[in-house]
Amino acid sequence: MTGKKKMVAAAAGLALLSVAAGLHAHKNWPVPEAARKRPNPLKSSPEVLGAAKKIYVDKCEQCHGDKGTGDGPLAMMYSVKPADFTDQHMMDEMTDGELFYKISEGREPMPGFKKQYTEEQRWQLVHYVRSLTAAATKANAAKKAPKKAPAHKH
Repeated sequence: MTGKKKMVAAAAGLALLSVAAGLHAHKNWPVPEAARKRPNPLKSSPEVLGAAKKIYVDKCEQCHGDKGTGDGPLAMMYSVKPADFTDQHMMDEMTDGELFYKISEGREPMPGFKKQYTEEQRWQLVHYVRSLTAAATKANAAKKAPKKAPAHKH
């Protein structure tokens, strides 16, 4: 094999590895139907969000990022990219019960938190994650809104 053919073969191999890694990152995370249907027993409030933010900053932000985009300082250490909570489509598809289950049970490389935090704290985190989605959606809408021309003074 010539040098050029070896380089092409190596590039093709890397491309296949990249595709495989991408497929792994988007691998389905099955959640039992009973867990999916579980409603959040808490109402969102400033107190609930404040309590959850403390947990998020301590345990989630390192991977998921301060705004929930999956770009925390430790995110690049893992082969599976942390979820982007600002992805409106993904979050619309996920029930509160699914989020609660995933926070509770975890999956490599994300740890489960059911032994570290109470049920109430994990439900609070569900509300906090949803607040990150809402904040991103609001920020995106503001960027897309037409800007008003400044009023001229005569």
